[in-house]
Amino acid sequence: MQKGALRLNESQEAALIRRCQAGDKEAFSTLVERYRSVLFGTAYLMVQDRGLAEDAVQEALIKIWKNLPAFQLKSSLKTWLVRIVVNEVKQHFRKKQVPTVPLEQAFEVADDFDKAETAMIRNEERHNLKRILRMLPQEQREAVVLRYFSELTVPEIAVVTGQREGTIKSRLSRALSHLLEILRSDIAWEGGR
Repeated sequence: MQKGALRLNESQEAALIRRCQAGDKEAFSTLVERYRSVLFGTAYLMVQDRGLAEDAVQEALIKIWKNLPAFQLKSSLKTWLVRIVVNEVKQHFRKKQVPTVPLEQAFEVADDFDKAETAMIRNEERHNLKRILRMLPQEQREAVVLRYFSELTVPEIAVVTGQREGTIKSRLSRALSHLLEILRSDIAWEGGR
């Protein structure tokens, strides 16, 4: 579960979903609050632009509200929500041919750090992560974001993307190999300084 997410057990979540399906806007607000960070984070890491990510999530939330009555409790709510966001992001790409924007904004330091040294270390780590993610092809980046940032399983990613599990595993494997090559070259480069 995402940091700061409201913790609900399965029966509590099912009750919340049923209230949403009955048109309870307060329940929907609770549901949105529970998944906001994973939905926004997924969209942001895919489009690499705060405004576009906010637009995509807003459009997705409208679709979620309209389609929630059809949601069946036997499937994963998180997977269903992320799939709608991913589809909305892809629509934005198709509509606007979104230019690639550096990931510098992707992991803004959100927490107040007690010590400047800690903040600098975290900022450097985030900068390195953004730089490395930017080097991955879009399909590999999407798989990595969904697996390691949105914390979806391979079967859930397959549902979200509409790809076979084998394709997802292959993309993740290639992405991790690519990331390993990048890290090795960075280490070799820093060692040669």
